[in-house]
Amino acid sequence: MRQLQELLYYLAEALSLPGARPLRAELTRAYERTEGLTLADADTLLATDVAAHRGQVVAPLLERASALVRADVTRASRPGRGPGAARAKGDGTKSRRNADLFGARLVRADLRGADLRGACLIAADLRAADLRRADLIGADLRDADLAGADLTGALFLTQAQLVSAKGDGATALPPSLVRPAHWPDTGASAGSPAPPADPPQREQPA
Repeated sequence: MRQLQELLYYLAEALSLPGARPLRAELTRAYERTEGLTLADADTLLATDVAAHRGQVVAPLLERASALVRADVTRASRPGRGPGAARAKGDGTKSRRNADLFGARLVRADLRGADLRGACLIAADLRAADLRRADLIGADLRDADLAGADLTGALFLTQAQLVSAKGDGATALPPSLVRPAHWPDTGASAGSPAPPADPPQREQPA
């Protein structure tokens, strides 16, 4: 049941994204199908292959919705670059899916629209990083430093992920999430200021 409720959370978010409007009918069907499973009797629920439902029905739709939204954000944030423009090194759309970024130094990194699905970001230094519309589904943010980071509109970010991370009063969050109680109210500038970003040649590899 917990897994099905998690899928409903992700599907509801995908349905709320304007950029994913072309998938609205498919997302609605997937939501209704998933909701139906949560309302089933105990025997039906126990016989349900939730992993198969996730992998065959929900996950492909969420991935397509993410791609649509992130592509739209990338075009909007980089004036003069059309949909067919080449992506430069360090572009926020660069895939870091399932990347091992344990303890990575990503201070002030431009990760707008980045694919960070399943990435290991344990203890990563993401102070003042730009994570707007980054896909964070399944990303491990335990002990990651999000002080001053911009997570506005981050895709598929959960409250549990925030609770496992570190942040402060300057961390910008999506309106659907709340600042964890253990985060200090002071901003990064009042505590340990984020150092300048590394030069491009020293960027942490994906």
